Amino acid sequence: QVQVMVSGGGSVQAGGSLRLSCAGSGYTYSSNCVAWFRQAPGKERAGVAVIYTGGDSPYYADSVKGRFTISQDNAKNTVYLQMVSLKPEDTAMYYCAAEEGTYCSGLGALKADQFLHWGQGILVTVSS
Repeated sequence: QVQVMVSGGGSVQAGGSLRLSCAGSGYTYSSNCVAWFRQAPGKERAGVAVIYTGGDSPYYADSVKGRFTISQDNAKNTVYLQMVSLKPEDTAMYYCAAEEGTYCSGLGALKADQFLHWGQGILVTVSS
């Protein structure tokens, strides 16, 4: 059974950095689709970044492009979200989601209903 564990949230001032980790376990396949989503108060959940761990270019939402980097450590079954130049509007609950053995690429991959396995949300707060 796939489980996804998220860690690394916290509070920073605008312009600061944080790194989120998404550790997966129980995968049947070595290559999976893993994405980060976020939900700000009063707003719908939105896709942030997605990566296919089998190797392909990741995809980013326009709002984070150039500031966030999604990366992977396959030996640890972990996907990271490095966030720099954080803005108050990045404040949200962040979620990691995984779909086993599924190739994913581009905007079409960043849809919440395509992911079966979700980690717990973790709060990121950016103060001005």
